[in-house]
Amino acid sequence: MLEHISIRWRLALISAGLTCVILCAFAIGVGEATTSRIRSDFRNQLAAASDDLKNRLRIEVNVEQGRITKISPPLDAYAGAEHAVIRILNDRNGQVLGTTKKAPNLGRTVSFVDRTEFIQGYRVVTRHTVLHSDDPQVTVPVVIQYARKISDLEKTVTRVHLFLIFGVLGGTLLALVGGLWLAGRAMRPIAGLTQTARRIAETRDPDMRVPGSRADDEVAELARTLDEMLQALAASRVETEEALARQRQFVADASHELRTPLTSILANLELLADVLEGDQGEAARSALRSSQRMRRLVADLLLLARADAKRDLPHEPTDLGRVVVEAAAELGPVSDGHELDVSAERAVVPGSPDELHRLALNLMENAIRHTPPGTHVRAAVERANGHVVLTVADDGPGIPEELRDRIFERFTRGDGDHGGSFGLGLSIVRAVAESHHGTVTLAPGNSGARFVVTLPSRNP
Repeated sequence: MLEHISIRWRLALISAGLTCVILCAFAIGVGEATTSRIRSDFRNQLAAASDDLKNRLRIEVNVEQGRITKISPPLDAYAGAEHAVIRILNDRNGQVLGTTKKAPNLGRTVSFVDRTEFIQGYRVVTRHTVLHSDDPQVTVPVVIQYARKISDLEKTVTRVHLFLIFGVLGGTLLALVGGLWLAGRAMRPIAGLTQTARRIAETRDPDMRVPGSRADDEVAELARTLDEMLQALAASRVETEEALARQRQFVADASHELRTPLTSILANLELLADVLEGDQGEAARSALRSSQRMRRLVADLLLLARADAKRDLPHEPTDLGRVVVEAAAELGPVSDGHELDVSAERAVVPGSPDELHRLALNLMENAIRHTPPGTHVRAAVERANGHVVLTVADDGPGIPEELRDRIFERFTRGDGDHGGSFGLGLSIVRAVAESHHGTVTLAPGNSGARFVVTLPSRNP
């Protein structure tokens, strides 16, 4: 259970638990000693009171009438302070010679034997003595029964137990409150470190510094360690960004520089393919096809490198509907039995015509390449809520579920794509959409694939 609560409460509960164990042990010891002392005092008070009464008891006897006329000290006054009951019995015949008010019948004890008994909820101390009257010839052997209720003793013991129980509970509660307060003060520097770490996570700025602690303790050591880690992360981030910048620059420069020799190679191969015949002509045409694929790969890499380096081509008002129609016309001869349907209204967006052409071409070519012949491919351009929306959909088998989450990542290809593409088409679509401050999404659906590109419209 402790693993699922905060450290502050954990420390407070552990502190309160230890305090409770210590207080319980203390309460048990004190309770046993106090209870034993109370019971001992109760017994000693009974014995002392009965012995005192035995020594002080006097009687006056009317000899003519043969009865006791007065007993001193008065029994009710003597017993009142201790809430006791007293009975004076004739030891010869058991006759009651004197008693306190509402004293119960405590029975008759054995003659000439002092003893302590429990009778009807009372602890009874019995004392035997012989009382002398004013006439030395008259003596009366009596039994003095001095008793107190056991319930009075038990109430006192219960009050002691309750006092100790409430003391343990109160001490435990105070320990819990004090533990929470102390843990809160102890965790306050940790809370400051947590807030700083949260701000760093939100801003992703490793250059921020962790506030140090005034005391040279474990928290200060943790703050210094975190600060050193942030410094190392900041240095690593700078090195990584510099390496990525150099890599993007290299890819962009290499792709740009490769365009010129590739153009020369393509021109020479086209000439050779027209001039040579037979096996030599076929070899030239095969090399021409490979060089064309290489030129397209270089163009794709150059576009992605520009997007990574945030190098945007100049934007100008461009009719996206016209761009989609031209891309569809370019794909018409290679549609391979697909039914290509274009519905494009005039929709002007600020952008690069070449890059928008590549976006539309890749989406429709992707639909044609990855669906069987006879599939219906639909492309539509419309204006909606200040935006221009391009939709390319097909009624083919759709995109496998395992590819949907990474369909826009680079070099992602399906299981049935064996060298037909480089896996860069949809990543180029996303790069172009983002460079034009738009988005591209794969709409959910159980059949076919439907891509939606949303671009900001040009102001009227």
